[in-house]
Amino acid sequence: MATTTELKSALRETLEARGVLQQLKARIRAEVFSALDDQSAPRPPLSHENLLINELIREYLNFNKYRYTASVLTAESGQPEVPLDRQFIANELNVAEDSSSKTVPLLYGLLHHFLGSKDENKGKFLLRGSSVAPESHSRLNAES
Repeated sequence: MATTTELKSALRETLEARGVLQQLKARIRAEVFSALDDQSAPRPPLSHENLLINELIREYLNFNKYRYTASVLTAESGQPEVPLDRQFIANELNVAEDSSSKTVPLLYGLLHHFLGSKDENKGKFLLRGSSVAPESHSRLNAES
């Protein structure tokens, strides 16, 4: 007859093999965060840039079935519960899509574009700073 330890081990292996264990852990983390989150605490305003970035990340998370992570992102960031329209995001980012690119998150297309342009543009792409500096970066710069 199997011992309790052997049964626990077999159950753990089965849950891990099915991907259920990771899902349960993610769900527990999301529920703990939700229970601890102080809804009355004021959140910093969500800039237009952060709104778009968060939406790109949320689309990526949902595509890869990281739904609990996406729910924590939405709750913690103050992102609207209803996702922004994909076409709106594409227009805001000045992105043109073809039928094949619409099957994957916009973030994949952006990454593909920049990885593919390495050979075309021997130089580096100049990134410009955000019009809104994150609070933690502002504090660090003030302390220096």
